[in-house]
Amino acid sequence: MSENKILLNSVPIEEFKESIETIENVAASRINATPDNADHGLAQLVLTLIELIRKLVEKQAIRRVEGGSLSDEEIERLGETLMKLEMKMVELKQIFNLSDDDLNINLGPLGSLM
Repeated sequence: MSENKILLNSVPIEEFKESIETIENVAASRINATPDNADHGLAQLVLTLIELIRKLVEKQAIRRVEGGSLSDEEIERLGETLMKLEMKMVELKQIFNLSDDDLNINLGPLGSLM
């Protein structure tokens, strides 16, 4: 049972300090929703998810274009759709006073979302 424990003496103090700083940074960068700013926090969360999905769709579209599985018409339509979605994201970020950094949530040890 003691094999599952990590003793403080077994971890270099610099590594321990870095872990504490990482935890503090994660806590500071989390979405902070309160009754006063719930709409802003919700908008941040929703736009973060939309931006993540948009980037995934864009990468998949690039793979399909490079793979030659789309016709010229499909490529044109896909490009136009992705451009409109990007423009709408810019508009929504302005409405809710959010930046790209606000949508890039820190996931702690996993790093940033995007």
